[in-house]
Amino acid sequence: MQAASEDLVPPKDDPYTTEELKRYTGENPDLPIYVAIKGTIFDVTHKSDIYGPGRSYGVFAGKDGSKGLGMSSLKPEHAIADYSGLNENDMKVLNDWHSFFSKRYNIVGRVVDPPTTSS
Repeated sequence: MQAASEDLVPPKDDPYTTEELKRYTGENPDLPIYVAIKGTIFDVTHKSDIYGPGRSYGVFAGKDGSKGLGMSSLKPEHAIADYSGLNENDMKVLNDWHSFFSKRYNIVGRVVDPPTTSS
C-alpha cells in the first residue's frame, strides 16, 4: 500500500458532468487521468501505471466507479457511480477507498450530475 502524499494541494470544487469526466481516461496523453469516488474527482495521473488504459484499475478512469470499488470488483459493468445497492460491508470498503484516495491524490472537482445514491 502506498503512503499518504505529503504534497497535496488544497482541494478544488470544480464542477464536472459525467460526460465531461469521460475525457479523462488517459487515452489522450495531453489530459490528466481522473477517477471519481462518491462524486469526488481525484487526479490519479501520476499513477498512470495503475489507472491508465489497459492497466489493472483503468476500468475506473474517466468515471465514478463507486459501486465497483465498494464491491472490490474490476468488472466494467460494476464500475458505475450508483452505489445505492451496496450492503453495509461494501459501504465500509467504499468509504475506505474514498479515505485512501483523499490522502494520496489531489481533489480536482466534483461530479455535478451523479445518480441518486445512498449517503
